[in-house]
Amino acid sequence: MLAFTGDQFLALFAAYNEAVWPAQILSYLLGVATVVLVIRPSRAGGRIIGLALAVMWVWTGVAYHWLFFSSINKAALPFGALFIVQGGLLFFEAVWRGRMTFGMGRGPTAWLGWTFVIYAAAIYPLLGMWMGHRYPEIPMFGISPCPVTIFTFGLLLLTTTPVSRWLFVIPVLWSLVGGSAAILLGVTQDWFLLFSGAAVPLILLRDRNLPPAPSAARRSA
Repeated sequence: MLAFTGDQFLALFAAYNEAVWPAQILSYLLGVATVVLVIRPSRAGGRIIGLALAVMWVWTGVAYHWLFFSSINKAALPFGALFIVQGGLLFFEAVWRGRMTFGMGRGPTAWLGWTFVIYAAAIYPLLGMWMGHRYPEIPMFGISPCPVTIFTFGLLLLTTTPVSRWLFVIPVLWSLVGGSAAILLGVTQDWFLLFSGAAVPLILLRDRNLPPAPSAARRSA
């Protein structure tokens, strides 16, 4: 049993979206930038994409979980901490170590990655509207936990170097915790999230055939 009702949950999102405006526009611009860098890889592209993901996770941990969701659910405090940790892990792997690269890819894994990306950015909010919810009551791309998690899985499916196993732990945990809203709160668009952790074994299988990521020292030499 949840400590809050569905109406309280939707009212929270309405207050959150109104308070952080125009962060929604900025998050979409950030998302478009990451997609462009996946399609047209560059020397610094992996670092920029990783930084974008890190910003999304840290923002969601602080702004959504700590400042808003904690008002109706005290579990938001540890949830927020986990999101900040995930942002730190992404920053460490992609920006600090420079060990994440991205590309269009080919085959089922890449197609699934693009499906995740498109779902998080476009289908997720549209499905919420189709189910009767209207802005500002719906979770928005880039600044809300569930779309951020789905988008992250999508980009991890589009990496061209093996992914650190540590980057899977918190997204998989949130896919189960946040995805439970699909059942308990009737948030239909989160059914996709509930099963999004299935991306992990596909990534692990794909990574067996990928060359290891070069070290930062080797790239700069």
